[in-house]
Amino acid sequence: MMARAQQRIQFLTDADWQSASASPISGDASARSYQRLTHPETKQTAILMDAPTDRNGSSAPFLSVARYLTKAGLSAPDIFAQDLEAGFLLLEDLGDALFASVITKDAAQEQPLYEAAVHVICRLHEHPNPNLPLYGPTQMAQATDLAFLYYRTTPTRTLTHNARRAIDQLNEHLSQFDEFNCVSLRDFHAENLIWLPDRIADARVGLLDFQDAVRTHPAYDLMSLIRDARRDVSPNLEDHLISKFCQIKGYDEVSFRAEAALISAQRNLRILGIFARLSRVMMKPHYVNLIPRVWAHLQTDLSHPSLAKLSATLTPLLNPPTPTFLQTLRAPCQPPQ
Repeated sequence: MMARAQQRIQFLTDADWQSASASPISGDASARSYQRLTHPETKQTAILMDAPTDRNGSSAPFLSVARYLTKAGLSAPDIFAQDLEAGFLLLEDLGDALFASVITKDAAQEQPLYEAAVHVICRLHEHPNPNLPLYGPTQMAQATDLAFLYYRTTPTRTLTHNARRAIDQLNEHLSQFDEFNCVSLRDFHAENLIWLPDRIADARVGLLDFQDAVRTHPAYDLMSLIRDARRDVSPNLEDHLISKFCQIKGYDEVSFRAEAALISAQRNLRILGIFARLSRVMMKPHYVNLIPRVWAHLQTDLSHPSLAKLSATLTPLLNPPTPTFLQTLRAPCQPPQ
């Protein structure tokens, strides 16, 4: 810990921010931590990202995606200083006007802000990035294994025959889709989007937490936005945003809604596993509080007529989020056997 503190002091000294005051700000589900710094002379603020490489890997993907977003005319934070070896970044402070906070203060802002976010998604699709990793049918299907390993009474290291069958079936469904080359930031939701009304057009939406960006299905970020694990979006607004997206993209809405239901089901299935693991292995039980909403989203996804077969396969494998089961997930556990 002392060595890390010394590395931090050296990084800030090299960047001429060593005398800045610091206050912690909430982070994400990773091992990264964030502080807002205020420079004592200029009063400028900046965000210090502390991402130890032994727990987070390199921050190089964050820098690469930030450059791509800026080139595309979008608002990623500027990079003031970096030390990739130590895992420190000093970033532009985009402020506190998270979509979720702005909407809580003024509900009338919800639709225009969400529409602005939809335009950002479409702009991403207009700027392909072949350097991003592919998140195609096989990768997406395999990524749901966390649900079958951790979202259960007793975690396990081994997938059951029925779990492998469900993953294979999901892969089969996803493989019927043609398009998996659209840029997706993956964690595209109201607590990762910042309203910047003084900027122009799509740059009014500040972007955070994009280091895991991929090439994938065009519905991914849209469904991340409207079926949010952290806040409710009304069915009427969901329908409006899907229709608007299809209009902008020129998609057949009936076909797109069927594909979007499957993409969302994959995403929510994986989130169940992620939240269970965060609680039981990484000692972050507050994520369990979000599981009932994720479960409700998954049930909405699986209610689409095109997913009847997948729904029948998954239903016996997943525990409904009863109070008893949720309490089990909150309890620390031994490493999976």
